[in-house]
Amino acid sequence: MNTSTGRHFLQIPGPTNCPLPVLAAIAQPTIDHRSAEFGALGLNVLKRIRPIFATQGPVIIYPTSGTGAWEAALVNTLSPGDHVLMFETGWFSTLWSKMATALDLKPEIIAGDWRSGVNAERLAEKLRADKTHKYKAVAVVHNETSTGVTSDIAAVRRAIDEAGHPALLLVDTISSLGSINYRHDAWGVDVTVGGSQKGLMLPPGLGFNAVSVKAIEASKAARRPRSFLRWEGMLTANAQGFFPYTPSTNLLQGLKVALDLIEAEGLANVFARHDRAALATRRAVEAWGLEIQCRGEAEYSSSLTAVRLPDGHSADALRLQILDDANMSLGNGLGPLADRVFRIGHLGDFNNASVLGTLAAVEMGLKARGISFGRGAIEAAVDGLSKDRPIRRQAAE
Repeated sequence: MNTSTGRHFLQIPGPTNCPLPVLAAIAQPTIDHRSAEFGALGLNVLKRIRPIFATQGPVIIYPTSGTGAWEAALVNTLSPGDHVLMFETGWFSTLWSKMATALDLKPEIIAGDWRSGVNAERLAEKLRADKTHKYKAVAVVHNETSTGVTSDIAAVRRAIDEAGHPALLLVDTISSLGSINYRHDAWGVDVTVGGSQKGLMLPPGLGFNAVSVKAIEASKAARRPRSFLRWEGMLTANAQGFFPYTPSTNLLQGLKVALDLIEAEGLANVFARHDRAALATRRAVEAWGLEIQCRGEAEYSSSLTAVRLPDGHSADALRLQILDDANMSLGNGLGPLADRVFRIGHLGDFNNASVLGTLAAVEMGLKARGISFGRGAIEAAVDGLSKDRPIRRQAAE
């Protein structure tokens, strides 16, 4: 059994590394969740989480994973038998559609290739043809964690509007929230789903629904039984900083500090840092002569990069080699990409040295596994990190 020294490099696309101040806040004594002290904490985080979603509206915080927040989005807005139009961009869009089926909804999935994002024109064709408005919602993933592909949500909104369709727009932003620019209000999103364990730099355990006025109205008419996930009780209690049941008190203490850190850096600078890390990683991959899973440059993710290995090589064996030699975890391939790709996470709490150390460890693994690769990757990455890069997706389109 190998003895590892030094810190573990957790370079999966989530959960991500937690900053020490966040861990220290979580480790503070648990406070009374019915006290004035907690009410002040609740009001603080419920207000300050809104800019992360770029919304003026309410953000509901559940003691759940992102999957729980998915379910909340569906059960609060839709009724049994409702049709939902979805787009297959990878593993997580597929899981969301399976959940919809389990909840007695009728998802219709537009097939994708797992190498590109949502095709807004194909969505528009479906919506224009839906003269009876059977689709009650369009549900898409902003950043597909399995493939490293980011979809254009502003284009999805335009497709819905140009078709004159009344469907709600539900968006999963679990692996892009706090990492890639996202605009709930400006892009006309009705429910945005988020999670704590990625760009927000917290452990798993908090799920988010940012909700529009239209979504709240839809929830009043939705016939799906719900209790724990019901928005109404949450919004009523949240007005005073409280929750209708015991919340994840210590995670909320950590969230306050995570928001402190994001605000101190500046959200635009957070996005730029992720953009530069993603650019450096892609330059390294290109120098190695390997292929990026995402095909289109406009859809490259700033949260992670999924890398394809040549035929005949095992991505899982490479990941294990890197774990043994460098004490570093990389993301595995999911579904049809199992053992074909490995995923480099560059989101959350990291700096330039973290990025370069990650890429150097990958190169060591490629060499140890006898996988042919080109030279100069680290130099290319340094060049990518050294240049002043514009912030992507900063303005609503």
